[in-house]
Amino acid sequence: MSPTTATTFPQPPAPPDLAVDGTALSLTSVMPDLAVDRPAPSPVSAGPDLAVHRPAGRPPIVQAPYFPALDPAVEWLRDHRAALRAELLRSGSVMVRGLPVADAADFARARDVLIERPAGYKEKATPRTDFGEGVFSSTDLPAAQPIRLHNENSYTLEFPGTLLFGCLVAPEEGGATTVGDMREALRRIPESLRARFAEHGWLLVRNYSDLAGLPWQTSFATEDPETVEAYCRENVIGHEWLADGELRTRQRRSAVVTHPVTGEHVWFNHFTFWNRWTLDADVRDVLLDTYGDDGLPFDTFVGDGSPISEAEAAELDRVYTEVTARESWQRGDLLLVDNILSAHGRESYRGDRKILVAMGDPVPLAACRPLTPPAAPAAAPKE
Repeated sequence: MSPTTATTFPQPPAPPDLAVDGTALSLTSVMPDLAVDRPAPSPVSAGPDLAVHRPAGRPPIVQAPYFPALDPAVEWLRDHRAALRAELLRSGSVMVRGLPVADAADFARARDVLIERPAGYKEKATPRTDFGEGVFSSTDLPAAQPIRLHNENSYTLEFPGTLLFGCLVAPEEGGATTVGDMREALRRIPESLRARFAEHGWLLVRNYSDLAGLPWQTSFATEDPETVEAYCRENVIGHEWLADGELRTRQRRSAVVTHPVTGEHVWFNHFTFWNRWTLDADVRDVLLDTYGDDGLPFDTFVGDGSPISEAEAAELDRVYTEVTARESWQRGDLLLVDNILSAHGRESYRGDRKILVAMGDPVPLAACRPLTPPAAPAAAPKE
């Protein structure tokens, strides 16, 4: 199916003024590298001294000069930071190749140059190793399990604006951190689906368990149910306690948001990532037999609570496949990702793999002018 752009998105109201402890915050203060009145990224040049290669089907790649040690490499990053951030706005991602980044401490030094403000990892959904100082493993999911494209923390009210990945050990085969332009994805989604999601948003239902997914104690980093309830109230999440102290949450979020700098509409969510129809059929059958129709660790719906068909889920999955770009990792590579313009994922792989991630430039959802306001739907009525 060819891309279509028939849907005209309404212009949502301007984001509300933001304040912390009574101090007004501009969007520039929330994302210090970016200013609201900067031009759209398409005409932005990466600068005459930064050669950016844009091979088809791969993220943009910048080859760094040879550096015998990390200190001059960090200075080179600092000198080219503005050009790299400009390319990030243009393309949504950019890989820097050839730096002597050998361990988590080296990676953190590069992070501190490229990302000024750290972002927290909220409402945890997948296992990660914490290396300290805001550096994590990209994921600890099994090597045989590919990870679909998604925007980090798209279901929270504040999420990272920028992600930085770094390669310490490249796998023997596969294992690329895939990226995909969510501006292009939005254009390619079939009109009927795009209109439904633009109007209603998307709904995430989570069941927290020790046996599948993560327990609520891990996801919310507390052992106290009252702390969880307070967090849910503050973050517009419906919640109910089930038998044996287990938890179910429901949260509606906008499926389409506006990039706070470029003004472009983007497809921004975990809908396909966690939809039941994108599970392996055997896995889906086992989970449904074990936990029941309403007990899956994760499931997604259109924001009005209606499901989509298996064929519609396949259409969305096709779009993600069409926009996917990948580049095999090499030791020392860094990959910057604009978490709003670009989704990311991971290929299955063979051999050892050690990829780090840091998250930064936190962005409130309100600054992205969501088409659908956040909501905390009540529990589904019992039959």
